Amino acid sequence: MTTGDGSATIRIEEMDENYHSHHGAIQEAEHVFLKNGLEFLNVENVRIFELGFGTGLNALLTYKRAEELGIQVDYFGLEAFPVDLDLIQQLNYTDKIGKEFEEVFSQMHKEDWNNCLSINHFKLTKIDQKIQDYKIMDEKFDLIYLDAFGPRAQSEMWELPVLEKVANLLKENGVLVTYCAQGQFKRHLKSLGFILERLPGPPGKREMTRATKLS
Repeated sequence: MTTGDGSATIRIEEMDENYHSHHGAIQEAEHVFLKNGLEFLNVENVRIFELGFGTGLNALLTYKRAEELGIQVDYFGLEAFPVDLDLIQQLNYTDKIGKEFEEVFSQMHKEDWNNCLSINHFKLTKIDQKIQDYKIMDEKFDLIYLDAFGPRAQSEMWELPVLEKVANLLKENGVLVTYCAQGQFKRHLKSLGFILERLPGPPGKREMTRATKLS
């Protein structure tokens, strides 16, 4: 389906859910994850963990913005249910973002899962695994994109057991950003020692959440 900014998304009818906001897939990703995540950190080297790799839109936009800013990125994308390549090929992201990114987007999706793909300033490792089964490494992350389906459709991804694991993936003073602003979700984050910020949301949403891990 086509969203409000002309960019495409995938709809899961049985869940009554889209991979991205119907108000605009690209503008939501740029607002939540780039403007209020990557750019907020203002660093030259960053390790990013995305929970919900999905269509790869966040990874592609991060690649583009990192190239513009001269940032080195080590990007891990976790996805329990990889999207079929034939569906990915129907998406129009490079028509909107720039045809020069067609090859990069193709490489991201054609690379085998659990391998590390290096493209210039960007390293991508896609992991086809549930967060509940993911083994935490010694080297932790600066930034987490929490982009699972929302609490209505995938409630377990926003509850304490998963959020405890997500918190353990972050470095001290690491940042988590998400489109979600559900009250119970935010209370869980506070209980885990996060400092929360209420930020204006992307078009169609009143607010979003940015959370910083203190220890």
